[in-house]
Amino acid sequence: MTPTDQARWFSVHVQPYEPALRAYLQKRFPALPDHDDLVQETYVRTLRAYEGGRVTHAKAFLFTTARNAAIDLFRRRRGHEYEEISDVSAMPILDETPGIGETMEREQRLDLLLEAILALPERCRQVMMLRHLDGLAYKEIAVRLGISPETVKVHMIKGVKDCTRFFHQRGLLDAETPAASIAS
Repeated sequence: MTPTDQARWFSVHVQPYEPALRAYLQKRFPALPDHDDLVQETYVRTLRAYEGGRVTHAKAFLFTTARNAAIDLFRRRRGHEYEEISDVSAMPILDETPGIGETMEREQRLDLLLEAILALPERCRQVMMLRHLDGLAYKEIAVRLGISPETVKVHMIKGVKDCTRFFHQRGLLDAETPAASIAS
């Protein structure tokens, strides 16, 4: 197949779906930081499959390939989160026991955090605790509390803003610290 034929096929059967593909990736995989790389990887895989004669329905193949590329990216990242320690005896042993000052400061911070969370309205407090203590996703919180995911989002935003205001009032945050940076 000539490069011209391949380019023609790509521009007719693949490229028109790019906006929909990007929207799909953004909605389905919002945690991935760079969807441009995924789109390019999807294109490469699709073109290779087309050259091999394995593409019969370009749109379906494109979206399936994008999903698979995203899943592959998640798997690669998960594999790099932890480094295996092969020889523990070669590692230096450090006394990482915090001193009295560090322990007291940590306890004070935890007390203030607890105070800030207890100051939140009941539902907002439930949402914040389920998200940050139990690690539940918005949809899981919504199901557990019988509310919509959008309502969960509203409570999260309010909780972060109220906690930020609480810490600002006590001089624990700089005036420039935006609430969004604390939420992440």
